Amino acid sequence: MKNLNLYILLVLTIFFSCQDKQKEEKKQIAQLVNEWQGKQIVFPENLIFTRYLTDTTDFQIPQSDYKVLIYVDSIGCTSCKLQLHKWKELIEYTDSATQGKVPFLFFFHPKDAKEIRYLLKRDAFDRPVCIDIEDQLNKLNKFPSNITFQTFLLDKNNKVVVLGNPVHNTAVKDLYLKQITGKDNPNKNIPKTTAEATQIEIDFGTFGKSEVKETTIEVRNIGDNPLVIVDVGTTCGCTAATYDKRPANPGESLRVGIKMTPKDTGFFDEVVTIKYNSINNQPVKAKIKGNVR
Repeated sequence: MKNLNLYILLVLTIFFSCQDKQKEEKKQIAQLVNEWQGKQIVFPENLIFTRYLTDTTDFQIPQSDYKVLIYVDSIGCTSCKLQLHKWKELIEYTDSATQGKVPFLFFFHPKDAKEIRYLLKRDAFDRPVCIDIEDQLNKLNKFPSNITFQTFLLDKNNKVVVLGNPVHNTAVKDLYLKQITGKDNPNKNIPKTTAEATQIEIDFGTFGKSEVKETTIEVRNIGDNPLVIVDVGTTCGCTAATYDKRPANPGESLRVGIKMTPKDTGFFDEVVTIKYNSINNQPVKAKIKGNVR
């Protein structure tokens, strides 16, 4: 009985500790939003933009109703934070909805410029970017240290309208698009259904760093309404995902293509999150793992 009481006490301690942690995180997020909402971003003078970090381009920050500012610091895995393939998708969608009137401003403070150049070329990202070696933009504005809050939607006066990274968080992306287009997320009113992945763990085994691994995850509609995949997220920029855009009727499946282009050696264990029109707003998740030598 004594051991049982200790066990219950331990479980309750962990439970309330998790609750306290979640409350603290929410409090910190609220404080950040309050601090940055409406704050004006100051840009350094004499900015130099390049394509692929080799050719300078005559690019000036335009006067526009909205602009998206993306700051990437030198801490941690740049590829994981950046996810250029997802930025390309968002930019393409935004351009089509606004006739290209919303500029995306990428500022990098890299620890390794060669890594940035590799990522830009790997993902064929030929848009102008600014390499801020002296970290002037951050010094002028003192951005939050959390990478989730180093991306901003700005108004025509360079004041923060929305804080957060839209390629890391679908809810934030919806806020960006609603603010920019004045319309709600078109997927919001889609009838809900239930889905499952036919394969929830993929093991690529051991392979060389120069190899590219690909696989397909099938998502089966086990509900009563058409299935629509809204977004696919990965925990690493080395992993790119594509997916069927069409709806799938009950009993049918949609395909999610996964492409792994390793950058470093060692074991990896990544999560693919497939967001769809779920009844309980729970995405389908699958794991990919392996060893790069």
